[in-house]
Amino acid sequence: MTTSYLVLTNAAKTWPDKPAIVDGDTTLTFAELHACVLACARAFVNVGFQQGDRFAIWAPNSTNWQIATLGGQAVGCVLVPLNSRYKGVEAQDILSRSGAKGIFFCKSFLDTDYSAMLDELDLPNLEHRIDIDTLDKWIGTSDGDIEARISNVRGDTLADVLYTSGTTGKPKGVMCTHEQNIRVFETWSAGVTLNESDNYLIINPYFHSFGYKAGWLAALIRGATAYPMQTFDLDKSLSLIQEAKISFLPGAPTIFQTLLNHPDRAAFDTTSLRCAVTGAASVPVQLVKDMKHILGFEEVYTAYGLTESTGVVSLCKPGDDFETIATTSGRPMDNIEVQVTNANGMPVARGELGEIWVRGFNVMQGYLDDPQATAETITPDGWLKTGDIGVMDDRGYLKITDRIKDMYISGGFNCYPAEIENILLDHPDIREVAVKGAFDERMGEVGHAFIVGTGTTASAIIGWARDNMANFKVPRKITFIDELPRNASGKVQKFLLKA
Repeated sequence: MTTSYLVLTNAAKTWPDKPAIVDGDTTLTFAELHACVLACARAFVNVGFQQGDRFAIWAPNSTNWQIATLGGQAVGCVLVPLNSRYKGVEAQDILSRSGAKGIFFCKSFLDTDYSAMLDELDLPNLEHRIDIDTLDKWIGTSDGDIEARISNVRGDTLADVLYTSGTTGKPKGVMCTHEQNIRVFETWSAGVTLNESDNYLIINPYFHSFGYKAGWLAALIRGATAYPMQTFDLDKSLSLIQEAKISFLPGAPTIFQTLLNHPDRAAFDTTSLRCAVTGAASVPVQLVKDMKHILGFEEVYTAYGLTESTGVVSLCKPGDDFETIATTSGRPMDNIEVQVTNANGMPVARGELGEIWVRGFNVMQGYLDDPQATAETITPDGWLKTGDIGVMDDRGYLKITDRIKDMYISGGFNCYPAEIENILLDHPDIREVAVKGAFDERMGEVGHAFIVGTGTTASAIIGWARDNMANFKVPRKITFIDELPRNASGKVQKFLLKA
């Protein structure tokens, strides 16, 4: 199965009458989803989309998001997802640089008028604008033989261009093929034991690889039933877990912390929960324990990946202990090489810090129309330089300590914010924390901790930190805030943190 359409065809043959998607009041079986996608693929051809043409989707999670994607990809078109929180200028930049020929958009979402924003954009190459909520009208009674178009799509055909989060600069378009997507998430889904008996609540946004590839594509590969959610709603999530017997729930650590903190959580039946997948540089050990002992998950997995690695590099294993799950990102997937590298590009010994390099079938094809950035990121012999700092232990487990860009030097010592954050999270009054370097006349830079928490003071935090970490790591500045600024993918946007 080397294309997304062949994955869908296999699912429709294997589980024809099983629900593929339950989206509010709408339920589609795998056979019905296949029929909708085939009709959508015909519509793409009928309006003039050619193989290689790009189409954007600017909308929250929905059944139609999946149908539009699979329909376009079936006939060789290339998906360009847009962050559903983007404003007009941000959308125009990506639509222009990607050369998108069409866009599927929702008219409004979270009090944002997408239609009005699109009308204000100068996009001469954007020939088709389709309201995704009325996709069935656009599909209409499309007919015609498209088998030749479908058969021309192969494993090495480009499937999507996902733009990086842009937290440090202009987003870059990451190119991945059908075969990469499928092979990576066949491997990932097997590793986290996703299967046809699972009801999968997909809170992660579809414009991100965690919601799209590790989300509905993985569900399609394994025959799980997808329950898409447009935004994370705490009460709705708990109700759905109870009513739909949700068993599979990936998400950022904050999702699970919020579920645990719900004042009426005990009133909801969460016994159906079987498997959770999360990931971050800092995951408290206590959170993993609470996910198992209080929320009732049988298995909790942490993983590591980036858009440029088709979403995944490493993954924990069934039966890993709490400490391993919380403090590492597991072992590299089968047939993926990981090397921790020094500044000269040479591998370092186990237990030593360095930049993580990755080589294998998961490495992107490159950045769209940016050969210079591609050459700077992928070495001539195929190593992807991730920009992440990490260490590999004697067991082969990978621990991500930070981004190279986030490291700061205090009094001559290298300081890794994620390492400091992980220690601070052991403080009982700290719920969330982000640390960044701040200018200091004497030390060059010192740590500045932005803390979400109550019942403590800055001096108490600093005193506690002095007892629990090396002096050069102790934050010298503390700012209490109500919440950390995050993008729609859940990543903390440290550049927005100001005293």
